[in-house]
Amino acid sequence: MKQVIQVTINGKPRQDEVEPRLLLVHYLRDVVGLTGTHIGCETSICGACTVLLNGAAVKSCTILAVQANKGEIVTIEGLATNGKLHPVQEGFWERHGLQCGFCTPGMIMAGVQILQRNPNPTEEQIREGLEGNLCRCTGYQHIVEAIQYAAQKMRT
Repeated sequence: MKQVIQVTINGKPRQDEVEPRLLLVHYLRDVVGLTGTHIGCETSICGACTVLLNGAAVKSCTILAVQANKGEIVTIEGLATNGKLHPVQEGFWERHGLQCGFCTPGMIMAGVQILQRNPNPTEEQIREGLEGNLCRCTGYQHIVEAIQYAAQKMRT
């Protein structure tokens, strides 16, 4: 039996009927049409599906859509404002923080949370904050530099 959920996604309220077993990642992609959140491993290992739920970075493949009821969700599509990239998005562009781009949305969302918690993180703190997100293409150095770039930009 379907359940009605009410959520705010990227600042816009929504109400949808969903199956109780529908994962948040599938809700975002298939019901809402926000395909920036990637489906990777579906076992919470890779972090490609990371979104912010009530301000916390979560892997949306591990949460049911009904668990997000009454919650506020921010996806990669919701970071830019008025056509201007979020500083972490800009950092990935400026510091070449991506290669194939598959992990990028999850990395960026994790980076946003890192900087929300600590506006001036060390390289070690950034690397620790990214531990739940895997990239198969890079050595993470450019990703770390992208987050450092954003931290600097957000401080000035």
